[in-house]
Amino acid sequence: MEFFRNTPVLVQILWFYFAFPMISPFEISPLMAAALGISLNSAAFSAEIYRGGIQSIDNGQWEGARALGMTYAQAMRRVVLPQALRRMLPPLTNRGIEIFKMSTLASVVAYVELLQQGKLIASLNYNPIEAYTVVALIFFVLLYPLVQATYALERRLRRAD
Repeated sequence: MEFFRNTPVLVQILWFYFAFPMISPFEISPLMAAALGISLNSAAFSAEIYRGGIQSIDNGQWEGARALGMTYAQAMRRVVLPQALRRMLPPLTNRGIEIFKMSTLASVVAYVELLQQGKLIASLNYNPIEAYTVVALIFFVLLYPLVQATYALERRLRRAD
C-alpha cells in the first residue's frame, strides 16, 4: 500500500506499460496499464480513508455493541459503518473526482482519451486555446453535477443525524 501511495500515478502507469511486460509472460494494453496504475493508487488511498473513518468512531460505540451481545460483524454493520460512512463520504467523493481527472494520464501510454483528443485537434488545427478550453469545459460539465449531487447527499446525511 505504501508503494502506491508514495509514488506518482504517472510512474505507476508507465511501469505497468513498459516494465511489467518484461517480468511477466504477457503484454499489457495501454488501457490496462492505465487502469492498473490508477486503480491500485486509488485503492491504496481509499483504504486509508476507510481505516480512518472506522477508527474515528468512539470506542464507546464498540463497547455498547458488545454489551448488546453483537458479534464483530454485527457491530460493524449496524453501529460502526453507518456512522463511519457519513464521515468517509466527502473524501471518497473527492477520490472519485480525482480518478476521473487522472484518466488524462492514460495519454502517456498512447491511450486516446479526452485530453489526447484535444491535443490532437490542437496540433492539427493550430488552436490550443480553443481545444484545451473545450476539454476543460467537458470535464467541468461532467463533474459539476456529480459534485453538486455529493453536496446534496452530504446535507441529507447531516440532517439525518
